[in-house]
Amino acid sequence: MNIVCLDLEGVLVPEIWIAFSEASGIPELRRTTRDEPDYNKLMNWRLGILKEHGLGLKEIQQTIARIDPLPGAKEFLDELRSLTQVIIISDTFTQFATPLMEKLGWPTIFCNSLEVADDGTITGFRMRISDSKLTTVKALQSIGYETVAAGDSYNDLAMIQASKAGFLFRTTDKIKADFPELPAFEEYDEFLKAIKIAISTL
Repeated sequence: MNIVCLDLEGVLVPEIWIAFSEASGIPELRRTTRDEPDYNKLMNWRLGILKEHGLGLKEIQQTIARIDPLPGAKEFLDELRSLTQVIIISDTFTQFATPLMEKLGWPTIFCNSLEVADDGTITGFRMRISDSKLTTVKALQSIGYETVAAGDSYNDLAMIQASKAGFLFRTTDKIKADFPELPAFEEYDEFLKAIKIAISTL
């Protein structure tokens, strides 16, 4: 039995915070987990910037409503789901992810949740579990699944390295240079081919 675990942003959809940075005109919000490995530090920093500018959930959701999956992502995901079980494991939040899941055909996603005040101010965030990507992969392995994992950022590396097969997709040159042992892909066709080979040999 095998299961594929995919990151969301940068792999299937554009980076939400980069899109919101462009929409809001706040360049600091372009910083993502490709730049900052400590997700809690990154999110607390983001919430501070939102508070400083008087921005809340409504404004971010307005941007998300205009985001479409990356070209070819839905077709890639549809074919992959016809071959094996797939779970998207993301550090994003339900309030951000739901409209994107609709556009991707409602795949299964494990993510986190935001704490939001009545006026729409994002006051905090609640992580589903610590080290959620690695913990989830280990939990799947504990119930009999061999995992294949892929992502693009620092916070994906633990689940990739813990899996029987792992890949980088459209990652940074620095991450590729730091982890040369991980196969890296730029296009969905070659990415799908590599996953097919991996799951056929598990």
